[in-house]
Amino acid sequence: MFKKEKIKDLHYSVNGVISADELQTAADEILIEYGKKVKMPGFRPGHIPLSILRQKYNASALSDAVDKLMNRDLNDYITDKKLRLAGTPKADLAGWEIGKDAEYTLEFDILPTLPEIDLEKFTITKKTTTLDESEVEKSLENIRKSRSTAEKQDADYVAQNGDTAVIDFRGFIGDDAFEGGSAEKHHLVLGSGAFIPGFEDQVIGHKSGDEFDVNVKFPADYHAKNLAGRDARFAVKVHEVRKHKLPELNDELAKSVGHESVEKLREYIRKVLNDQYEDASKREMRNELLDVLADKVKLDLPDVLVDQELNMAKQEFDRTHANGNNDGEKWDDKKERKDAERRVKLGLILAEWGTHNHVEVTREDLQQAVWAEASRYPDPKQVFEFYNKNQNALAMLRGMIFERKALDAMLSHVKTKEKVVKPEELFQQANR
Repeated sequence: MFKKEKIKDLHYSVNGVISADELQTAADEILIEYGKKVKMPGFRPGHIPLSILRQKYNASALSDAVDKLMNRDLNDYITDKKLRLAGTPKADLAGWEIGKDAEYTLEFDILPTLPEIDLEKFTITKKTTTLDESEVEKSLENIRKSRSTAEKQDADYVAQNGDTAVIDFRGFIGDDAFEGGSAEKHHLVLGSGAFIPGFEDQVIGHKSGDEFDVNVKFPADYHAKNLAGRDARFAVKVHEVRKHKLPELNDELAKSVGHESVEKLREYIRKVLNDQYEDASKREMRNELLDVLADKVKLDLPDVLVDQELNMAKQEFDRTHANGNNDGEKWDDKKERKDAERRVKLGLILAEWGTHNHVEVTREDLQQAVWAEASRYPDPKQVFEFYNKNQNALAMLRGMIFERKALDAMLSHVKTKEKVVKPEELFQQANR
């Protein structure tokens, strides 16, 4: 066991010593196991004398023996004191020489004990909203648009908002054409906002065969820094204009999207919208509960976990702001550390509370989460293969599901008060 210990909050520094004889005995055990596999001229595997093995491999075996015996002492210590490590201990063996006793220091942080949380003292706002039938009609209109056909118009037809213009264009800064600023027979839906502000407005009113210039200014925050905030001219030629024809809203259209009738389709849309409102409300309740937990629960934090979280945030910041792409944003160590402390604190609270209250992530939970992720990509198979091959990513996904389930379990214990809001307000707040 350790001969000295120094404890400050969650940080431990302990000193131990391993005698030279005990070290050599442990090293010999390692050498004997190694001798069963190693090949050496003149000896059969498993029959190499220990003295020969010592001559060649003793230094390496002693190093492994030190690690083994330090871990043994540490495990005995934390088991006896019922401690849980927050990270990998740091070992200091400065001054140790082979053949002598090994005096060492181990420094490590432990996980805190979660205080009892009386969730019934917390009141969380449950935002509710009423379905507006105009939202159902908008959804029906979007379905009609998705099934629309674009019909080529006569040469004298003037392009209008909502039409598709088939155009050639070439962009210039001054007299110089810039890279990526040209295309031929590009299908542009006018009014879609697909191009930089002002471009589509200047195409409206033209006919097939027209050739003209479009003058615009790139936004100051445009992703291509060499173009941001600059005036540009586009030489444009209209090949044809297509007008979108919407199908009638009837049972035939409803059947094309998997429903018996328009009324059944309306019922389905109402259910989807109400489910979306309920999900948004639940997300907002989770966010509010996280704020309450961060503010109300007092918990000491292991420095090692905060430092790890901060380092990961810094690496992500450096990656996303590489090559000068930082939009003037600078790393604020004080703010980022505070954010890291919040994330660590909430992670520990959810992990501890969830474990104590038997929250579990089932196989079905994982499968549903992977399916939901895969559905967002053109090739779902790649997502399944990624998680099958990347156990770390699967473990992170499991952790996210666990935290969400722990939060939902906590919400079943808090008090709630209802507040009626507009649908748009609910979505804005839930997605913050």
